[in-house]
Amino acid sequence: MADNVSFREIPADVVVPGQYIEIDGSRADSGTPPIPRKIIIMGQKLATGAAVTAVPTEVPVGTVDQVVQLGGRGSVLAQIAAEAFKANPYGKFTVIASDDLAAGVAATGSIVVTGPAVESGTISLYVDGTLVQIGVTKGDTGIQIAANIATQINANPDLPLSVPVAPTTATLALVAKHKGECGNDLDVRDSFYLGQTLPSGVILVTTAMAGGTGNPDVGPLLAAIKGDDRIVLISPWTDSSNVVKIEADFADRYGPMKQQESHCFAGISGTYATLVTYGSGRNSPHISIVPREGNMVSPWRIAASVAGLCSLRGSADPARPFFGMVLPGIPAPAESVRFDQPTRNNLLKYGLSTLRYDAGGNVMIEMVTTTYKTNSFGVPTRAYFKLQSKWTADYFRYAWKVLIATRYPDFKLADDGTNFAPGQPIVTPSVLRIETIGLARTLEYAGIIENVDEFKKTLLILRSIANPNQVNAVASPNLVNQFDIFAAAVKFIN
Repeated sequence: MADNVSFREIPADVVVPGQYIEIDGSRADSGTPPIPRKIIIMGQKLATGAAVTAVPTEVPVGTVDQVVQLGGRGSVLAQIAAEAFKANPYGKFTVIASDDLAAGVAATGSIVVTGPAVESGTISLYVDGTLVQIGVTKGDTGIQIAANIATQINANPDLPLSVPVAPTTATLALVAKHKGECGNDLDVRDSFYLGQTLPSGVILVTTAMAGGTGNPDVGPLLAAIKGDDRIVLISPWTDSSNVVKIEADFADRYGPMKQQESHCFAGISGTYATLVTYGSGRNSPHISIVPREGNMVSPWRIAASVAGLCSLRGSADPARPFFGMVLPGIPAPAESVRFDQPTRNNLLKYGLSTLRYDAGGNVMIEMVTTTYKTNSFGVPTRAYFKLQSKWTADYFRYAWKVLIATRYPDFKLADDGTNFAPGQPIVTPSVLRIETIGLARTLEYAGIIENVDEFKKTLLILRSIANPNQVNAVASPNLVNQFDIFAAAVKFIN
């Protein structure tokens, strides 16, 4: 029979003498709940990689060696993992590998060497930002130097390209280890830093990597992580076919019936006009694109570093700016190819994120945006212009959901004013309103939302007319913004 107190675990008809005390942890947690995010790394593996295609594998934090084994040395998968682990040494990582597209074509390039060397010295060659040093002896011919360059490149299996055929002339042919478009973004150059010069008499003419075609299909990889909540995805593929699938999948996850809030980071390279064209063609709150500004390292490595940093800070405080966070180990591009302030301002308007650089050569995040620029009616909007807006709104939703789910998981529902015993597990709309306002105050104190007094005025919580077992609610939290700009006028007086 019903009593004035209802227990979850103690049966109402127990008659055996004893002391029966259940422990309920539904009110044990206070403050704001931590929001879990899983970082998922997608990328191509080499034939030497042990990973099973389209099978997610969790990896311990920072264990790059395990990912190297899964993807193979020099694989895109291993490259992304190395940068993400450096940027976020505390993240929870899962990797999921793809084979190269069978019909794909590997990118190629070349280096033509002119000799002989008039003096001995060292060639400082950079392959995807990794230094390869080649010794040169006075009198070495172009053919000898080319052979030595090929030997040193092939001696480093972690490089994303190789020289498969030993050169017999002064030209060495570079071939990407992966088939696909990713090889087109592999950078090869020499003597990048001040003081680095080629030995006298030696000239290197590098033909940029090009001709790579065909990307893997991201569809099977997305299907393999279908049930995962709150993903930070790092994708090396930015072709429209794959990006459309990611956008659609993440839009479905973001809806109220799944609430698996997820976000994708990717990097692209190209001229300003190319970047503007790309940004104009995308419109999703679920992806952030980071352009490469003539940098030596591949765009997916830059995106991986940005994703790691954003997930690190976003898990602690979703509203805090990412401005000034340093991408560890990523070299800055030459000053002559960096975007100026007006260019970066325009790129942001097209939904592309931006980086900046300090005097010491550090690469830093300037702003992380999404590509969402117009709503479903085609009207311009800034609703999801910045990633913080999306992550902060989702944090409010998550905290609200956790509150209701932990405090009232098996309660009964009654109208306000119902006369029931204080020990009865019954909740009313007014109680839920009080709890929600209390949550808002907590989030205000934590710097997540502001203006709670106005929030209280607009908060609507009432029992459904159509379904007596349902409570309907509408909340309008005022998200805390970021201090991005300080504008002032100085009107001096002589």
